[in-house]
Amino acid sequence: MPELKLDSLQKGRFGDIVARHMEIFEGVILYTFLFVGIYFQVFILFTYLVSRKQIKADGNRSFELGKYPSVAVIVPAWNEEKTLAKTLDSLLNLAYPKDKLKIVVVNDGSTDKTAEIMEQYKKIHPQIETFSKENGGKHTAVNFGITHTESDLIGCLDADSFVERDTLKKMACVFENPNVMAVTPAMKIYQPKSIVQMIQSAEYVFGVLVKKVMGLIGAIHVTPGPFTIFRRDVFTKIGLFRKAHNTEDMEIAFRMQANHLQIENVHNAWVYTTGPSTVRKLYRQRLRWTHGFLENAKDYKYLFFNKKYGNIGLITLPVGLILIIGVLFSVFFIFYRIVNWLVTKFIEWRTVGFLRPHLSFSFFYVSTRLHIILIVSIYLLMIMILLSAYKLAEEKAGKNILLYFVLYPFISPFWVIKSLWNTAFAKKTKWR
Repeated sequence: MPELKLDSLQKGRFGDIVARHMEIFEGVILYTFLFVGIYFQVFILFTYLVSRKQIKADGNRSFELGKYPSVAVIVPAWNEEKTLAKTLDSLLNLAYPKDKLKIVVVNDGSTDKTAEIMEQYKKIHPQIETFSKENGGKHTAVNFGITHTESDLIGCLDADSFVERDTLKKMACVFENPNVMAVTPAMKIYQPKSIVQMIQSAEYVFGVLVKKVMGLIGAIHVTPGPFTIFRRDVFTKIGLFRKAHNTEDMEIAFRMQANHLQIENVHNAWVYTTGPSTVRKLYRQRLRWTHGFLENAKDYKYLFFNKKYGNIGLITLPVGLILIIGVLFSVFFIFYRIVNWLVTKFIEWRTVGFLRPHLSFSFFYVSTRLHIILIVSIYLLMIMILLSAYKLAEEKAGKNILLYFVLYPFISPFWVIKSLWNTAFAKKTKWR
């Protein structure tokens, strides 16, 4: 009997030690990620507020050019019969001199009516050039278009995206600065209908402000497929697009930053994209994006914390990686807490039986622990940034914000954890 009693005491002490160490570990991780989250949000909000006059001046400047550079917009198309016509209509409607704008449609081995649609448009509109090739992926279609154009500026527009009439003119003006090598637009979700698209709508509006701030500090890490415009010299200096883990628009931004090529953003150059309409489609898209970020971060790891590469290495990449890892630990600790609570309740039930919970509320029991205050602060800062972003994006804030806050934290951990798993075990993600 004494031996059994000693074993029980040892087990109890071991359990207490494990619990104590887990609590310390949880505290260190929790406060680290809370600090990074608050730091990043304060930095974004402060930079935006300090730069409001400059941003307003950028948005109100004259967009008339003394000399219009020639532009080629490449539309890579793979089975895009449902959206290609609308994409081409939006490009044909651009307020830009017709003799300076070429629209290059590259059929990447489509098996639907994509080829028929683009040929019909070519017959009517001399601005449009068409090519067909075997399927090789988006980056091969864009590269094919680049090698078949001679324009000063080269852009790309996904065949499920649409541009506003003044967008190209606003972006072309930025290239009057000879140091600017690429310009990114402001993206929005086109006519969000499903709840999933409404969540993305708020997320994209948030991105309008964040990308503008990142542009101001030279820290843009992705040149979106929907209508980023490049100076031709970019491809001469650093080469064409690469497959890059199915995120070629991210990799080329990393490569530009690594070669000190300036990327700017125009916050009111609107481009609309059709967001995934279901959770499954969103999961597949975000898995590709997040996994692509992690893999490209590995390929360009020498940028991290390297002052030579400016804010892309000191802010964008470290914060992005820390927040992704933070999601993993958050899920782990939430799972640990739930299991611990269930075990405690089971022991309580076996000891004293089922106790009916007594529901009551008193401010006396409201937690004032530091991490609770910090979490509340993060949400308040996020609300302030979102409201500022809606104003900058010239949109009305509505239920999309509520849906974003309530639902996004529950679905985003799935693709974050899966992308970390794929990266750790060298698994690939598919485009579709």
